Amino acid sequence: MATLPSLKGLQAFEAAARAGSFAAAAEELSVSAAAISQLIRTVEEQMGRKLFHRVNRRVVLTEAGVEMLPRLTMAFQEIGSVSRELGGDAFRPRLVVSVPPSMAMGWLSQRLAGFVASHGAADISLRGDDDPVPFDRELINIRLTYGPHYREHPTEDIVRDAVYPVSAPELADTIPEGLASLPLIHTGWGPTGASFPSWHNWFEAAGIEPGRAAQRGLSANSSRAALDLAISGLGVALAQGIYCAAALVDGRLVRPVTRVLELRQPYCLTIPERSARRDVVAAFREWLIDECRRAVSSPVLR
Repeated sequence: MATLPSLKGLQAFEAAARAGSFAAAAEELSVSAAAISQLIRTVEEQMGRKLFHRVNRRVVLTEAGVEMLPRLTMAFQEIGSVSRELGGDAFRPRLVVSVPPSMAMGWLSQRLAGFVASHGAADISLRGDDDPVPFDRELINIRLTYGPHYREHPTEDIVRDAVYPVSAPELADTIPEGLASLPLIHTGWGPTGASFPSWHNWFEAAGIEPGRAAQRGLSANSSRAALDLAISGLGVALAQGIYCAAALVDGRLVRPVTRVLELRQPYCLTIPERSARRDVVAAFREWLIDECRRAVSSPVLR
């Protein structure tokens, strides 16, 4: 078997690279900054690779260091989990969940208590990320996204949603001439996001000529912001069923018209192979799929 580098040296490197300085790593590991520096030099000599560029008083990761960091961080997290479990402490699995920002801001955060109640406590990091996401650098275990962005990892289509015209009840009561007479709320996901159905698309599908009404009104760059504007009574928004179902149930929103427009792509779930065999990931996957399907099949959307 090939000689392995010093474990203490690898730990010193991982802490310094993650924290961004030798001093922070020294504080974390309860040693001196000089000891951290010496440990890292030893590892560099053993591996025959420079891990840091030393520039004046600063240290910058080399390409070799950048490549090593996420793998070592994951390895030390696993060692820590095994140590806690074998040591008899209450075992709390760690889970990094990445979803679109609109889903993190309300929809999923309001439901996580249900997962914890049914599956036990876990150290969950909930991230609201735009695509693309750095799976390995951020150690993401599971990613929910609109559209199949990550076919290089195991990815599954889980549900297809639609958009529904929604407004505050008091605004819906004022419709004398159809939606074209009301202020409209437009949603755009930005240049890196998928194409969100526009009001022009909706009027076209309905066989209605909206004129200039389809271009007027408020605009938001997230589904959640557009939904909040509609709840505030500022206009009619096209909202995904997965987001608006709860507000329709409790009466904060109503559907002034019944026509819907199906989204062009499904919601997809991506789980890197390194995470697929973990029990907490499998449990979260099953729970999240069930929550998504329950939301888009709510009776209030039929």
